[in-house]
Amino acid sequence: MSDYLLRQYEEVKTAVAEAAKAAGRKPEDVKLVAVSKTFPAEDIAALYREGQRLFGENRLQELDSKAVALPADIQWQVIGHLQGNKAGRAVELAECIQSVDSVKLLNRLDRLAGEFGKKVKILLELNISGEASKFGADEEAARELARVAVSCQHLTFSGLMTMAPYEAPEPELHHIFGSLRQVRDRLESEFDVSLPELSMGMSGDYRIAIAEGATMVRIGTAIFGRRNYL
Repeated sequence: MSDYLLRQYEEVKTAVAEAAKAAGRKPEDVKLVAVSKTFPAEDIAALYREGQRLFGENRLQELDSKAVALPADIQWQVIGHLQGNKAGRAVELAECIQSVDSVKLLNRLDRLAGEFGKKVKILLELNISGEASKFGADEEAARELARVAVSCQHLTFSGLMTMAPYEAPEPELHHIFGSLRQVRDRLESEFDVSLPELSMGMSGDYRIAIAEGATMVRIGTAIFGRRNYL
């Protein structure tokens, strides 16, 4: 492992723990997802040797090539937009699919998970900011998505995910992340389910996300540096 990668990884872990403590939470209640998209399997293996197990990937083709070369107990997180024709491979490889944003995709994943004899964890992706460039369902659609998700036999509906706009001001970030938490709370009450996971916050805004209740932060640049396009 390069000195840079080790130093950055340790700094991020420390910062995540400190942000949790500052929010009156336990550090172990916030999980770090190392976003390894566009970086080689060697970098992932180096962090794995340091104890990191959760890694996030955007593209199924890239995840596929890495998964076969890396330890089987890595908990892969699919965090990018998932096309229906890639859903089967996502079910095979992923511990959690965080980017579920349509009823059609929910039903497809449920059917495929049944065929593979698996129980797959999923998060519903919501576009809280309303940015046209981002994927995710709006808040109105969240209720229908949740209604379908709780009825899926082969999926474990575990929570929600969102992305904030790049370089959004702090008040906007608090609003976006706080709104996701509020939507989660309403869905828990309405459907009488436990939705423990809130995946929100990336390299530039994870401290605010943690303050607003994030249980998973997806951090790439702050660990690996700028993208190394494959």
